[in-house]
Amino acid sequence: MRDPYSVLGVPKSATEQDIKRAFRKLAKQYHPDQNANNPEAQSRFSEINQAYEILGDKEKRPKFDRGEIDADGKPKFQTHGFEGFSDFDPFRDAGATRGFRASGGPTGGASGGGGGFDDILNDILGGFGARRGGGASGNAGTGAGRSSMPQPGKTAEITLAVTLEELARDGKARVTLPSGKSVDMRIPAGTEEGDKIRLRGQGHPGLNGGPAGDIVVEIRLRPHKLFEVKASDLHLDLPLTLYEAVLGAKIRTPTLDGAVNLTIPAGSSSGKVMRLKGKGLPTKTGGHGDLLVRLEIVLPPHGDEELATLMKAWKEITPYPARGPEFD
Repeated sequence: MRDPYSVLGVPKSATEQDIKRAFRKLAKQYHPDQNANNPEAQSRFSEINQAYEILGDKEKRPKFDRGEIDADGKPKFQTHGFEGFSDFDPFRDAGATRGFRASGGPTGGASGGGGGFDDILNDILGGFGARRGGGASGNAGTGAGRSSMPQPGKTAEITLAVTLEELARDGKARVTLPSGKSVDMRIPAGTEEGDKIRLRGQGHPGLNGGPAGDIVVEIRLRPHKLFEVKASDLHLDLPLTLYEAVLGAKIRTPTLDGAVNLTIPAGSSSGKVMRLKGKGLPTKTGGHGDLLVRLEIVLPPHGDEELATLMKAWKEITPYPARGPEFD
């Protein structure tokens, strides 16, 4: 084990907060759950964990600084002047180990005020890193064992812009998965803007044989050049010439299913709304909404003397009110 200060990249004068910040940054970078196929990163993660076991503990850090324990947290045994005993190993000698309890080594989190390893990883990774079942151990064996457990893939959230035609005609839209593959997604009848559709098992792949995550697709409607959407109804402004409004006409009117001939009654005013039943969007309960057509009289683009003369005579012969008393 290297010097823990070097592992975390902090000086010996570092404060508790400096050590914690350094640990957070490195643990997030090298955590096995984010480096599943990188043994070197997993080994580095264990080293970082072990370093924090020492420096993040209020009791172990001063012991290490005084030379009482080594970088692995194990006590350093002094010869006390007895020559020839510098290689004495109390763990090898049964008599020496009697009554001795090793305090070094990772125990799943520093006990001092620096904050436990599990707690910090839960904080910085939202529970993604440390899992309480095994603890966030500082040795490579424990870390690798935990990361080798099957883990489900993450859920991917995407926004999909669909056309009104896709909602109305075939109820399908093409969506690109995180893998890069594109599939046709069925859109349930009655889907509205902001609705979310879950595609199970189509999200990010799982780790170590775990199941793939899901995809949550939020539906957005592409603006249409003609139709405005209100729930399952469609609204359309239909321009008319003055003579079509006065005399009546059959006007070719677009719908999502193709154009139809709409009969305009003679004497129709601007603002009159005509309803084409069942020409709207599919509803959640079956059937379709309606298409509401609002008539809009359009005058000639350029001035017309004959029209002006006609309107003057009409005004004198057949005047009529266009506004009620509420406008007075």
